Amino acid sequence: MTASAAVAELRSRVAALHTELVRYGLVAWTSGNVSGRVPGEKLFVIKPSGISYDDLTADSIVVCDLDGNLLEGDLAPSSDTAAHAYVYRARPDVGGVVHTHSTYASAWAARNEPIPCVLTAMADEFGGDIPVGPFALIGDDSIGQGIVETLAESRSPAVLMRNHGVFTIGKDARAAVKAAVMCEDVARTVHIAKTGGPLVPIDPAHIDSLYHRYQTVYGQR
Repeated sequence: MTASAAVAELRSRVAALHTELVRYGLVAWTSGNVSGRVPGEKLFVIKPSGISYDDLTADSIVVCDLDGNLLEGDLAPSSDTAAHAYVYRARPDVGGVVHTHSTYASAWAARNEPIPCVLTAMADEFGGDIPVGPFALIGDDSIGQGIVETLAESRSPAVLMRNHGVFTIGKDARAAVKAAVMCEDVARTVHIAKTGGPLVPIDPAHIDSLYHRYQTVYGQR
């Protein structure tokens, strides 16, 4: 596949993945974004800034280099572009990044509180607690630095950036969207559980076992 064909295919895929953010109630108005790395190229595609999800098309998805510079598209890239670009530069294994302000997960971020691993679904997907990253202002790559530094010490594909919201990573854009969906789901369940009494942690050895099974055995291989 040529580079231009790969870019066109990814723009279409990333545009479609934004509908999943809406479907699962992870975004409000125009907030939130999905990006994807172009395989074999020093490029990624990302949602443009301030565009309604109803108006989002493959043609409106913009193409940037790994420094966050706009290369293709008529619209300004997301205000989170520098953060996404930093993650791609620092983590060659990452093929997709997602940002949301989903309600329950962002509430944990507002409290500067990691989501403790008290559900098997968390052990499966996140391999432990969902960590909190540092507060950082939007506009440069400070958020990206916080994401990379926090996730370097975690198996989690999700990080709660303090006083902000959720960033997730994955091998591709779809995997990052899945992590964002699962992050909000467990954030809600653990919040509800916490209001009813003390949380019961899962033994670390059991977390390891659950994570290994889910990551290597579960589903179609």
